[in-house]
Amino acid sequence: MGKISQEIAVLAGGCFWCTEAVFQHVEGVEEVISGYTGGNIKNPAYREITTGRTGHAEAIKLIFDPAIITFKELLEIFFTTHDPTTLNQQGADKGTQYRSAIFYTNEIQQTTANTVIETLNNQNVFESQIVTQVTELGPFYKAEEYHQNYYNQNSSQGYCQFVINPKLSKLQEKFKTKLKKEIQK
Repeated sequence: MGKISQEIAVLAGGCFWCTEAVFQHVEGVEEVISGYTGGNIKNPAYREITTGRTGHAEAIKLIFDPAIITFKELLEIFFTTHDPTTLNQQGADKGTQYRSAIFYTNEIQQTTANTVIETLNNQNVFESQIVTQVTELGPFYKAEEYHQNYYNQNSSQGYCQFVINPKLSKLQEKFKTKLKKEIQK
């Protein structure tokens, strides 16, 4: 099976192509799976998610090594690389499927998420209050294969160039020491 030191984190920060690309670059993140969670039907398909009627969020499941990167550090990257103050929206992507959410897997993650949000709000890091939902993880459904590793296979597309590349630049600027060695410049 897997290593004993592996943990899971599930985050939603808009389009999963963006969050997947960001966290694929982070040292200690061993796998990133794009998918859907937080909704009310079983085995949803992308065409259903895009309607916003299933209640699912586009999310990523991270398998990470907490000895290399902590859940709190993952959240710091998460909050830096998306806008947690816009309800059901990231840039031009609008709808509940693009909401900002942390789907915790245990009480420690729940407490950590709430503490990080409270700290960021108290420090007025953002101009508006954070609207990120902190919700217990329910079923997570892996997205269709063409959504997996999307940025790495489509980096020349306009969406990747104009939406994802700025997030990767911010990651490189603010978290250089947290990047995989082959990514560091």
